[in-house]
Amino acid sequence: MDDVEGARGPGTRATGATEDERLFSLPSAPVEAPSESAPTPDTWRVLRILGEFVEGFDTLARLPPGVTVFGSARTERGDPYYAVATETARLLARAGFAVITGGGPGIMEAANKGAQEGGGLSVGLNIELPFEQGTNAYVDTAMHFRYFFVRKTMFVKYSVGFIVFPGGFGTLDEMFESLTLIQTQKIKHFPVVLVGTAYWRGLVSWLRETAAAERKINLDDLDIFTLTDDPAEVVACVTRARETLRAIADKNHQARTGHGLW
Repeated sequence: MDDVEGARGPGTRATGATEDERLFSLPSAPVEAPSESAPTPDTWRVLRILGEFVEGFDTLARLPPGVTVFGSARTERGDPYYAVATETARLLARAGFAVITGGGPGIMEAANKGAQEGGGLSVGLNIELPFEQGTNAYVDTAMHFRYFFVRKTMFVKYSVGFIVFPGGFGTLDEMFESLTLIQTQKIKHFPVVLVGTAYWRGLVSWLRETAAAERKINLDDLDIFTLTDDPAEVVACVTRARETLRAIADKNHQARTGHGLW
């Protein structure tokens, strides 16, 4: 998924501002309320945000363990990475994973296509953009979000790992947000796999030779992610994470039911 790129690709300009744009805009004039306790437009907007969270949780709660695939919306069908994304998602589906994407074109379409070909569940979580981005034809379960932060929560909550193909600002945003959540231990046993050694090599070198060398990150922070070109290695990474999470869940269940330590 690469939402910023998708917004600049071919498409029809949507009418009016998006909900995210309205949320982050300052009022053009002071809001005149009859009293200090009167609700503002943002107060009412909270209910819409709450509704998106509820809809997302209700729709996605029964998914099998999922893996989210990110990458550029601009990737053409003849691009080698399109084929690699399709094959990776096919193998993930055969391994029992739901494949989750941003639901748009490019790498997202390739991954959803591979999920269907592998007999798995293909999920697309689309987003309201300044330019229209339709849901691709390979999505089985589709959702449409107004707010980026709600959608990002769904990507993390219903995935056991992120697979990151070459992309631009949107892809980098999702990648670094996941790395930050891992670094700060908000999520654990969560693999992030960067696919495309030639594409990512320069960034990884900068992280090691500049960010780590100047002590902005620890050198072992680079162990948070894996760099590969091999779809089979991608599946192995997320499969190990799934088995680890299952073992932890089983242990917690035994503890709660009196067959463990408690």
